[in-house]
Amino acid sequence: MLTISKSLYYTTAIRNLEKLATEQFNISQEMLMQRAGFAAFRELRRKWPHANNIVVVCGKGNNGGDGYVLAHYAQAAGFEPLVLTLVDPDKLTGAARVAYEGCANAQVKILPFTPEKLETADIIVDAIFGIGLSGPASTDYASAISAINSIAKPVLAIDIPSGLEADTGVALGEAVRANLTVTFIGNKVGLYISEGIECSGEVVCDDLDLPGEAFVATPAALNILELTELLLQFPQRKSTANKGNFGHLLAVGGDHGMSGAVRMAAEAAARVGAGVVTVATRPEHILGINISRPELMCHGIKYLLQLIPLLKRATAVVVGPGIGTALWGKSLWRLAVRSKKPIILDADGLNILAKKARRRDNWILTPHPGEAARLLKTSVAKIQADRITAAKKIQQKFGGICVLKGAGTIIAGPAQTISVCVYGNPGMASGGMGDVLSGVIGGLVAEGLALETAASLGVCLHAFAGDLVAKEYGKEGMLAMDLIPVVRELISRR
Repeated sequence: MLTISKSLYYTTAIRNLEKLATEQFNISQEMLMQRAGFAAFRELRRKWPHANNIVVVCGKGNNGGDGYVLAHYAQAAGFEPLVLTLVDPDKLTGAARVAYEGCANAQVKILPFTPEKLETADIIVDAIFGIGLSGPASTDYASAISAINSIAKPVLAIDIPSGLEADTGVALGEAVRANLTVTFIGNKVGLYISEGIECSGEVVCDDLDLPGEAFVATPAALNILELTELLLQFPQRKSTANKGNFGHLLAVGGDHGMSGAVRMAAEAAARVGAGVVTVATRPEHILGINISRPELMCHGIKYLLQLIPLLKRATAVVVGPGIGTALWGKSLWRLAVRSKKPIILDADGLNILAKKARRRDNWILTPHPGEAARLLKTSVAKIQADRITAAKKIQQKFGGICVLKGAGTIIAGPAQTISVCVYGNPGMASGGMGDVLSGVIGGLVAEGLALETAASLGVCLHAFAGDLVAKEYGKEGMLAMDLIPVVRELISRR
């Protein structure tokens, strides 16, 4: 049955669900494979209703078996599928062997793989590797993946694009770039983070009619955040409301040459509804900020003690946009962090934390991979190799909430709750996006939302707005400030 799941699973959980299916619910491996192959064929016909020439590239194991089943269904439906094998079918065992024999008996055309045979395809089906891949593919398999990627044909990946690590979304060498991925039993974590987002295309999950009891007994690794549900947490405004009901956000930052960062964060907080927004910045920046956005209250901080009354009045504090790592920024950072106010820590605020590590429960850390690497004293490559583990480690080390930005932003909470935002696009890779995000989250915290709710809603609002801007104007040339009016519109339409 087609499912739209909010849960993401690691491979160990999927294996456990498969085991429950066979041992407790008497669903054989052969039956699971038949259901998987049919589900993939059904979605192929939905996505490409006019396609006729179906070329299925089959590897070894159950993923290849799913491909043979799909080809068998295609033959029965009146098509003339072509199966290209990367392993001698005589070496297949178990359910995959049964699926191959069904194809062969139905007179499906089965030939050894050569790249030129892909030219005949309207659709290529990737049935090379499943979720068990743990290292780069061998030469023959890697060559086949490269051939699939180099030909201008639509691709359907069965269960997961071959070459993609199912738990991390990292490409182990080259991975198939699919237009559609039909995955089974439960959504895999790797389809929604890192390189998995680009490799997977549209993702459809079919639970293969496993009973609901099986899923109750098997916990998910993390959940997909949904903006429509999160918007229900946004505070409603009573007719008698005044600005004091919606909090006071203090944005601290903007050293020499970086006034724009703190100004963007402050405006973003105001646009999500914070009642009052104050900026604490270099005295030289006050005039420019007030001219461009007079609604912001700006205070020039020349001496450290000037920040104290501003902190006392604040409901929440954003620390870091443009703050720098010189003495001025470090001094303001130290004073703000010593306060008991909820804090959103971003940009150089995180870089200072990396050198002056401390822990507190009521803050939200919003690192990009480079900042995360500095916080954990490791490399960006290691952060990206396992983003979920990195987010967990940052949360465990520093407390509060960790928002690890990037492709598939991860939100790690204090109870080891892990969520992923599936919105966003590469057009958002431009200066100031993080400053706007910190302001959006800060404004929500100032308005009274719980930290984890504010982080989750803020991330989804920001990323979804980026998707709408990209849809309207394209990804290239997207600026951080382009998102703010769209964020406001999303809130007003809830």
